[in-house]
Amino acid sequence: MTFGFAPPATASLTTATGGASRHGRLLEPSEWTAAGVPLLRNPREVVSGLHSRHSPGPSTAVIAVLGPEERLVASASFTQRSASADGWEYRNALLSRLRRVIPHDLRRRTPVRTAVLMYCRDGDERWTEEDGAWMWGLRDACTLHGLRCGAYITLTRGGWQVLGEGRGGRHPSADSRPERLGSLTEMATLPLSTAGGAVEPLRRAAAR
Repeated sequence: MTFGFAPPATASLTTATGGASRHGRLLEPSEWTAAGVPLLRNPREVVSGLHSRHSPGPSTAVIAVLGPEERLVASASFTQRSASADGWEYRNALLSRLRRVIPHDLRRRTPVRTAVLMYCRDGDERWTEEDGAWMWGLRDACTLHGLRCGAYITLTRGGWQVLGEGRGGRHPSADSRPERLGSLTEMATLPLSTAGGAVEPLRRAAAR
């Protein structure tokens, strides 16, 4: 799997002495690929559904927990603005939202639910050190919450990209208007926990 490389969208993760990111709290593309993150069966459907539900803008992260058959169980979105992107800080932010919307699965021997992260940012689809910090934070948050670490997705003006898989599309994008959930083909319905504590039926979006 090949990746492009671009400077981080936010402040650099390098230290004042020119060293690597603080405590190495980011994952390089090769490390992410080697981790064996499970592939999404229908990434366009997942991305479209999360975009419609949360309408993310720049610097917005959407953390979602998927059950069997990639059914959305819970999700939360938040804006993360930091002068110095760091995986530890991102891990704490993700873990905090997970704890609000879904109980942990630490008592299970093997994770049965998967967490995926979609991050809306400026720039193009190429990997940045900011992405590496989010990857580190997602992996660590999943471990601490008893979840399987799933895909990391970027949403930019050019479209969406599942990093490490080479799959993406032009719609939705960071500039897209969200589709109304009711106007999309309903694939499955189940109670959904959101960051606000509300429970509502999930309408899974068919790929457009």
